[in-house]
Amino acid sequence: MPAIDNTRRRIRASKPKELAAAKPSKADREREKKPAVKRPGPRGWLGRARGEASVVQPVDEWRGTTVQVCGLHPFSVGTGTPMIGVPLGLQLFTGATVCADPISWFQDAGLISNPSVFVLGLPGLGKSTLIRRMAAGGAGLGNLPLVLGDLKPDYVDMIKALGGQVITLGRGRGHLNILDPGEATAAAERLRAAGKEKERAIVLADAHGRRHTMVSALLTILRKNPPSAREEAIIDRALKVLDDRAAGVPVLGDLLAVIQEAPPEVRAVALDRGDDDRYRRITEELEASLISLTTGGRLGETFAHHTDVPMMRDRPVVYDVSSIDDSDTDMQAAILLACWSAGFGTVNIANALADAGLEPRRHYLVVLDELWRALRAGQGMVDRVDALTRLNRQRGVGLAMISHTMSDLLALPTESDRMKARGFVERSGMVIAGGLPGAEMPMLTSAVPLSRAEQELLASWQDPGAWDTGAGREAEPPGRGKFLIKVGGHPGIPVKVELIEAERAINDTNKLWHPADSFPQPDESNPVIGLESADEVEREFEAEVPGAARAEEGAA
Repeated sequence: MPAIDNTRRRIRASKPKELAAAKPSKADREREKKPAVKRPGPRGWLGRARGEASVVQPVDEWRGTTVQVCGLHPFSVGTGTPMIGVPLGLQLFTGATVCADPISWFQDAGLISNPSVFVLGLPGLGKSTLIRRMAAGGAGLGNLPLVLGDLKPDYVDMIKALGGQVITLGRGRGHLNILDPGEATAAAERLRAAGKEKERAIVLADAHGRRHTMVSALLTILRKNPPSAREEAIIDRALKVLDDRAAGVPVLGDLLAVIQEAPPEVRAVALDRGDDDRYRRITEELEASLISLTTGGRLGETFAHHTDVPMMRDRPVVYDVSSIDDSDTDMQAAILLACWSAGFGTVNIANALADAGLEPRRHYLVVLDELWRALRAGQGMVDRVDALTRLNRQRGVGLAMISHTMSDLLALPTESDRMKARGFVERSGMVIAGGLPGAEMPMLTSAVPLSRAEQELLASWQDPGAWDTGAGREAEPPGRGKFLIKVGGHPGIPVKVELIEAERAINDTNKLWHPADSFPQPDESNPVIGLESADEVEREFEAEVPGAARAEEGAA
């Protein structure tokens, strides 16, 4: 039998037995429960006759400048709101003054990378009032507001109060010549006199390009299709022929006359091969479209005559186009494009003269209110606004865009237009949101990051006002004048805009709902709506019922 190998045997080590801890005494347990130092609660010592406070007095808060409160350290707290720009109102939670406008935050503070602002909010909560505050305050800072197409109108009273131009356009209400170079000719002469030939050529080329673009845009709106390449060449050469003749400011009728005249320069680009009949066939459709534009077709005669009121570059300007009906989308699109062309042509001239040292540098705040209506007005509107949002920094202008909801921007007919419209919000330097429904939050947060608390705050502002049974009318909505300023992923700044007495007149957009001081007298010349005299009524009644008047007299 083999011997047992003890080296392979598993040896189980014995664990030492631990003695149970001694049970603490009652005195030790009482000592652990009681704190070493007794402290009162937030309301003092609890219990009868121990000084408990039933009401805790809140700490008084005082506001002051840095110079005034510097000795209160460490009991002073900074507000943390920007103080550069136009004063908008007070921070909702701290009461601090909030200043903001796209040009000041871009140029002076460097808080945003693009001088633009997009305002969203339900109707009646003060979006236009906020932009009017920015525009009026910016005018005091030297930034001229340009409202290139006021569809409501909301800015006419403000521009009048600022001493600016109010240019009224519409059917029978004014004319805007799209072939008018504006102040480009005078600016080119000033540049030539200063020896700036290159800058002069740039100004004239820009004016020629704007006129060509506007003629093509009107033809596109009229036909629902863009002009052909051959027609584009004919228009370009005909405009150059008009410029060479230098017979004053041309109109669309002059352009039509040049095309019908068939000069050699135009025939060369028409490729008629020396055949008059071929030239007529090539230009027939173009002539028909220009005749419609000059003789009062679907777009009227608004663009067929000389400009009634030329735009000036040294003061605020508003184009009042509120007389155009919403159903006339073609006219709206055409007149908005014409206003934008004239406005940005004036901006380019101001920049060219400033670059040459002939005038001081001017900055403009371009306002595009009711953006959803402009985008739906016609073909090409989305592309024009898209180019504007990308190039406004290079043009030296600030941009303020206003719409109701993200759904308005995403309701365009094509997917490409919807994506471009969404980019308007994403590229804006700052986004200011008012009261919005909860269904808008997913679409808004896809473009601007919002925390849960910020979303709930915006949703609470969209509630209607309570019913005031005593006065018999609805009280002011809780979200009127309240906005959240968002810049990228930074926390939003809630602000309450309060109007001063001097601003109330220019911010009244319900003038048509005010009771009239006096009523017009009835029109007695119209028997349908006028009041007839008693004698006329009696004569008519007697003529219809012979003997009725005599019978009544006998009865009397």
